[in-house]
Amino acid sequence: MPKRTYTSLPTDYPVCKHADCSMAATCLHQLAYPTLLGTQTYLRLINPRMCSKDEKCKFYRNSKPVTYARGFTNFQKKMFPGQYQTFMTTLIGKFGRNAYFERRRGETALSPKEQEIVLAALRKAGITEEMKFDAYEENVNWYD
Repeated sequence: MPKRTYTSLPTDYPVCKHADCSMAATCLHQLAYPTLLGTQTYLRLINPRMCSKDEKCKFYRNSKPVTYARGFTNFQKKMFPGQYQTFMTTLIGKFGRNAYFERRRGETALSPKEQEIVLAALRKAGITEEMKFDAYEENVNWYD
């Protein structure tokens, strides 16, 4: 297992014991199994009968890192006050007040799905120009 994956591996992550699956080499649930087996007393096991052991498996999680974004403090500078109010209200409705400000400051990384939510809020506020987040990083996408 790559070092980056190991250091971010959630201790309660559901695992798959099907090492013979055609997708096992790239599936996070299977890659996490030997690591958690060696370190944890209890494991969350995906029901082996529910796995299809092929590319159609509904539990498959690709181990390839994806691009996460951090922070969007610069967005407010490029908006009119009314646009920012619409943008902020939309996102507070989606994430909650504290979670919105954590994401805005960059304390919480935005998954690709959350980035789309933020960009949709920009469009709803009437912003047509492309805006960049404050920073980007590659991470393993354990849950989305």
